[in-house]
Amino acid sequence: MKYIVPGRKRLPYGMMNFADIRLDNYYYVDKTRFIPMIEEADRFFFFIRPRRFGKSLTLNLLQHYYDVRTRDQFEALFGDLYIGQHPTPDRNSYLVLYLNFSGITGELNNYRKGLDAHCGITFENFCKIYADLLPQGTLEGLCAMSGAVEQLDYLYQACERAGQKMYLFIDEYDHFTNAILADPESLHRYTNETHGEGYLRAFFNKVKAGTYSSIKRCFITGVSPVTMDDLTSGFNIGTNYSLTPEFNQMMGFTEEEVREMLTYYSTTSPFNHTIDELIEIMKPWYDNYCFAQKSYGETTMYNSNMVLYFVKNYIMGGYVPEDMIEDNIRIDYQKLRMLIRKDKEFAHDASVIQTLVSQGFITGELKKGFPAASITNPDNFVSLLYYFGMLTISGMHRGKTKLTIPNLVVQEQLYTYLLNTYNDADLSFSSYEKSELASQLAYDGDWQAYFGYIADCLKTYASQRDKQKGEFFVHGFTLAMTAQNRFYRPVSEQDTQAGYVDIFLCPMLDIYSDMTHSYIVELKYAKYKDPETFVEKLRQEAIAQANRYADTDTVKRAIGNTRLHKIVVVYKGMEMRVCEEVI
Repeated sequence: MKYIVPGRKRLPYGMMNFADIRLDNYYYVDKTRFIPMIEEADRFFFFIRPRRFGKSLTLNLLQHYYDVRTRDQFEALFGDLYIGQHPTPDRNSYLVLYLNFSGITGELNNYRKGLDAHCGITFENFCKIYADLLPQGTLEGLCAMSGAVEQLDYLYQACERAGQKMYLFIDEYDHFTNAILADPESLHRYTNETHGEGYLRAFFNKVKAGTYSSIKRCFITGVSPVTMDDLTSGFNIGTNYSLTPEFNQMMGFTEEEVREMLTYYSTTSPFNHTIDELIEIMKPWYDNYCFAQKSYGETTMYNSNMVLYFVKNYIMGGYVPEDMIEDNIRIDYQKLRMLIRKDKEFAHDASVIQTLVSQGFITGELKKGFPAASITNPDNFVSLLYYFGMLTISGMHRGKTKLTIPNLVVQEQLYTYLLNTYNDADLSFSSYEKSELASQLAYDGDWQAYFGYIADCLKTYASQRDKQKGEFFVHGFTLAMTAQNRFYRPVSEQDTQAGYVDIFLCPMLDIYSDMTHSYIVELKYAKYKDPETFVEKLRQEAIAQANRYADTDTVKRAIGNTRLHKIVVVYKGMEMRVCEEVI
């Protein structure tokens, strides 16, 4: 196959083993400059990042750097990397204990059984691989202990007797919180596990006790701050570095790193685009994550997994992947939908998301941790969306942190999520009908049927729940529906003073090169009680704005050879009163 090039580095898509990447000729983005910074930080290090951002690979990198067993591999693994040229005295000086809570099976009602099973296997393996460094009979002594709490107590004391230092890594420490957030009924069981004499609380108490002994360092990762707060009094020595600017770039890729990767593959692969053109395609989909308020306006971060997905597909033949979102990401966000949906009515959470979609941003105070029982607090819920990667820091607004949707991958998931909540009201959005209308919009210029369908769906849904009616709902619903159109990338610009939303249906010509129509939509909203003369006033404003927007460089550059339609839509209440093309 033409994309197999001898000697060319392979892409480590989906890989989490640092040694495999380094020893088997895979491309590696060097993040080892953060190792000295981690050492300078507090010894008990908490770090939260969204899924698919490289947390597990980072932990595996640190394991190989600090493990006494990999001392002889140091040059092969790290020689040409930053840390290979600037090693620290602590390298290869620890016995490494790695726990991955995502491997724990079982529900909360039998969580102890799953934790004991995972830890038992891991602790036994630890004793075997470090047998020559531990007191004789350590494995036999471990097997005589009952359960994860007793075994951890025994293990770190055995290391203490042998004069050995332990480095404890815990990946996805919050994995089991999925169950609580998806099922409010399980909150009681969760509280039992994390408070008082609960088993999970006891486990983290034992970790804390170990830090007075042979556990010299901890590095703990997850995707939410929910459990951390509940466990804090049990393990209150850890420091959360998730919002610190020093570590903003530790996970994910900077644009410079993406450019270097593309430049490398452009010399060995059939590129049909320049590096700048590929960045322009990728940026709105995968970029724009900011994880520290003080880093806003500096370097933004790309989702590393999505970049590898794109580049892997592109170097196969020089073509942009037809689907810019990989299936695993869709699955992750489906899990997220279960996490943040607190009840079928969806009253509070929907209002936050609809405000975000319609206004273009929300404000809040990012929390470093909060109890699971307080998830419905607005700042906590906004923080949860942020930590899951659904929001990014975009500066300040009226003294609070301003948060926006980072990119189109997240936008599509949020809009799909919104439509799913509408479907919960027993609406039926026909996938086949939507697909046909989308195709006719892109290739036949049939915009009347498309926007008529949206208006029909909107009116049907609004009749189900009066409290959802209003300008934000109309805007959010329209954006959510247009975002489902695979032929376009919806670009929206908000002007909260004038109270309108521009939607530019930017044609995805890199994928559908034969499509022939593109659109600007000026959407206006009048209340039921407003006079008809106000509807006409809004119509005239929309015409002027559509003409002005059509004249911008953004639009002119993006439409290619397609015919640009300027569509004016005015709603009065839930009724679409105007839907016409500006000639």
